[in-house]
Amino acid sequence: MTDRTEPLVPAVGDGRDGEGQEGMPMGRSMSEQDIRHEWPLFEVFVRAKRGLNHVHVGSLRAADHRMALLHARDLYTRRNEGVSIWVVRSDDVAASSPDEKEAFFAPSGDKAYRHPTYYSIPDSVPHI
Repeated sequence: MTDRTEPLVPAVGDGRDGEGQEGMPMGRSMSEQDIRHEWPLFEVFVRAKRGLNHVHVGSLRAADHRMALLHARDLYTRRNEGVSIWVVRSDDVAASSPDEKEAFFAPSGDKAYRHPTYYSIPDSVPHI
């Protein structure tokens, strides 16, 4: 079995200094294995024209935030469906664990005053 290291991103440079992007020698390109170990994972959020909030649409690997934005634009807004893109490094995202759901969300269950059904709304108050 042979190890295939086909280039995913060609080395790009102006040829004057003998180096491509990121100081990589001309002619050498990153293999898939190099990208997995060196490029961080980014989470992509897109705000559609019809919505007000950003929605998680997927993940991608990129060398930096600028490249992540460009790749996210090309991957997730091909049909002009977005007006704003956020990219966040996955290791910067903090999330609750689904295994701790009961303990994490239980404190809000005993606070009935946080729910609109707790209050009586007079008929004279419109639009609530």
